[in-house]
Amino acid sequence: MFRFAHPEYLYLLLAAPALVALFAWALYDRRRRLARFGDPATVATLMPDASTGRMKLKFILFTTAVILVILAAARPQFGSKLREQKSEGIEMMLAVDISNSMLAEDFEPNRLERTKYAINKLFDGLEQDRVGVIVFAGDATVQLPITSDYRMAKAFAKRISPSMASVQGTSIGKALSLAEMSFSSGSGDSRVIILITDGEDHEGNVMQAAERAAEQGIRIFTIGIGTPEGAPIEIGGEFIKDEKGDMVVSKLDEKMLQEIARITGGAYIRATKQSIGLDEIVRAINDMEQSELSTVRFEEYNEQFQYLIAVAFALLLVEFWLLDRRNPLLARFNIFREQRTDTDNYNPYNR
Repeated sequence: MFRFAHPEYLYLLLAAPALVALFAWALYDRRRRLARFGDPATVATLMPDASTGRMKLKFILFTTAVILVILAAARPQFGSKLREQKSEGIEMMLAVDISNSMLAEDFEPNRLERTKYAINKLFDGLEQDRVGVIVFAGDATVQLPITSDYRMAKAFAKRISPSMASVQGTSIGKALSLAEMSFSSGSGDSRVIILITDGEDHEGNVMQAAERAAEQGIRIFTIGIGTPEGAPIEIGGEFIKDEKGDMVVSKLDEKMLQEIARITGGAYIRATKQSIGLDEIVRAINDMEQSELSTVRFEEYNEQFQYLIAVAFALLLVEFWLLDRRNPLLARFNIFREQRTDTDNYNPYNR
């Protein structure tokens, strides 16, 4: 595994474009000043040892060395040893409803956005537990497998939207079945599914999935988001209507969610505009018996900065040795100039 121990130093790389711009301006200013003395071609013949190409090469060497030093300061490292870290915790899969009914605005700005906000707060409060995220509508998909990387979990949660659903509708049974299969081996009885939905199921196989979860020792906590009175669903500035042309109103179905929680030994909480209910569920989960969870981590890292420093030092030596003018020691070899013939050297007045 590769990483930078101090990635904040990588921001210094933004200085490289500034160096290039400064060098380009210096070349332009140099040509402008030389043009004051006369025709550039004539002035060039008066300075046969001057070499713009060497100046450019020196700048490239210097800039490359600076970039390498910055990379070295960020301390690139390769992981060299794996270690299995043990911890006590719970594995929880969040099954989040992303059907169009979650766009109802009886919760501001809508049900789904309030859910995402609550999930983000949940991840901020976790320490040793593992989390995963499943999104579902007419079908279910694992958006984030079980992980202890809460930063990545928060990033995935922010992206949740109804556009992820390939099939609209609401299949809670499929979501629960997929969640049951998504736990890691060895998590024991410390497995929890948190189902967040308005409870409108269109498939009818929910109780069978709940019974299977209970047989495996998986507890399901359900959160009903919405109001019994319901609210219309607005998409793209237009309200959804049924086949008769009547406005569709999405209402919270609490009875089914209460039964799922009862079968599996979990709990049902109705979300309010002040609290989705995740805090209450986390407190209940913390009272559960926790299992020993193992995580494989890189324990030791080999430093790589010394190689970058060595190359940068070599480039600086070459840059220091390279003169702005043509090297007089190499001039006699005529490497870059045409060879002169005897005819060119002949002068009749030297007889």
